[in-house]
Amino acid sequence: MEIVISLKELGLIILLIFLIVLVVYTIGVMRNLVVTIKKANKILEDTEVITEIAATRAKQADVAVGDLSEALGIVSSAVKGNQSTVMAFTNAVNAVTAIKNAFCKSKSPKGK
Repeated sequence: MEIVISLKELGLIILLIFLIVLVVYTIGVMRNLVVTIKKANKILEDTEVITEIAATRAKQADVAVGDLSEALGIVSSAVKGNQSTVMAFTNAVNAVTAIKNAFCKSKSPKGK
């Protein structure tokens, strides 16, 4: 029994084999792609959660910095206001001390 295959039939058989191999390879690639996409989605969900947490913390930090800045401004204003009060008080004490020293010096020579 002889089987005769023409070149045209041989070419079609080879193309069919390549097509079957290509379909099997594509199925394997798609399976791996599905797994990769699931992992990428999970990573993106985790990233979204982390981004929300970071944004919340950044807003809290911004509020804290604003409050701290306001408090430091109030303290600075109070210190500036008290500084003039303290300087006035210091000048008054210096004046009283100068007057006292003037009387003490004038009494000292008389007492000798």
